[in-house]
Amino acid sequence: MSGDPDSRLHRALGVPGAVIVGLSAMLGTGVFAVWTPAWQLAGSALLVALVIAAAVAMLNAVSTARLARVHPESGGAYAYGRLRLSRAAGVTAGGAFVIGKSASAAAAALTIGVYLWPGHERLVACVALALALAIDLRGIVKSTRVNAVLVAVVLTVVVSLTVAASVALGSADVGLEPPTAVPSDSSLAVVAAAGLLFVAFAGYARITVLGEEVRQPARTIPVAMAWSFVIVVVLYVAVGLTVTRWGERGLDFGPASLESIAEALGSPPLRVIVMAGAVVGAGSVLVTLIAGMGRTIFAMAAQGDAPRALAHVSSHRVPWKGAIAATALSAVVVIPGRLSWALGLSGICILTYYAVAHAASFTLPGPWILRRAIPVAGLLLCGTVIAAVLLLVR
Repeated sequence: MSGDPDSRLHRALGVPGAVIVGLSAMLGTGVFAVWTPAWQLAGSALLVALVIAAAVAMLNAVSTARLARVHPESGGAYAYGRLRLSRAAGVTAGGAFVIGKSASAAAAALTIGVYLWPGHERLVACVALALALAIDLRGIVKSTRVNAVLVAVVLTVVVSLTVAASVALGSADVGLEPPTAVPSDSSLAVVAAAGLLFVAFAGYARITVLGEEVRQPARTIPVAMAWSFVIVVVLYVAVGLTVTRWGERGLDFGPASLESIAEALGSPPLRVIVMAGAVVGAGSVLVTLIAGMGRTIFAMAAQGDAPRALAHVSSHRVPWKGAIAATALSAVVVIPGRLSWALGLSGICILTYYAVAHAASFTLPGPWILRRAIPVAGLLLCGTVIAAVLLLVR
């Protein structure tokens, strides 16, 4: 499009495509895997933890959206930190993003393994990583079309389960104990739970690292981020309410809380559908993660902050070497096979990434609330949640 800034990559995404990128990054691993460890930390205060996570995500979204308007290029907070703060700040953000998203991709791949072939999670995870890489190497437009289908499947599965679970709780007897509040061990545990839940929100900003592949980025990126965030917040509140209500009824959640609820409903077909949805959803996240990490590595290599060889672009105008490097890093994180540890590592690194974004946003002109209040509040919340996760999540 004639009004678009120059780009080294192919500008193909409009608002709908960018929203799909954001949704596919959020709807998957988090909605199927993060609720059990978050419930174990927060108990009946799960929704409080969800509100904290949403608040952190919202502050992060405002700062990154402001920066994306001024600097519509690949790299996200890596580029913002480098351009507005220092090279060291940019490298810190870029490194945190790559490590954090490698952990997220590993968690997504392991989730696929847990549901698809229990006992062989690592093998299945490596195969899933290879498939996600193959999809991304064909180009972002093709990846987005795949993600659109995956997002539709996940939304259908999660909404169906949530409705069925709510209807069952309204019946006279669901075979569980009467509702009883389950207190959290401490306020710090609720904050740590927020750190895990934040990982489920983090994907909305994936749109910013595709800054050179969206049309009219100054308009498209903020609008797409807002729509992605609103849709997911509504869905997560519904799921969080369902998990809390069933937890207070005494349901003993397994590694995946939604599968546990489906099993408690006594519907084998619904349980199979949820398992399939988890595999599809985690696959959707995985494809988008590989795309985002590859483009951040590409941006770092182009600036000399990573090996220059990783800045190569394929005939499809895809940074293929960066995508391969991202996949290899994720495979390394898969080796230990600990899902909760992968989620915790992801949360710590992603929040570090956003801390740099807030610091960079502090340098932008604008109203006081955008220029000072939001970046400071964002930095404080990011730091608090990082500390809680470091102390309590293993």
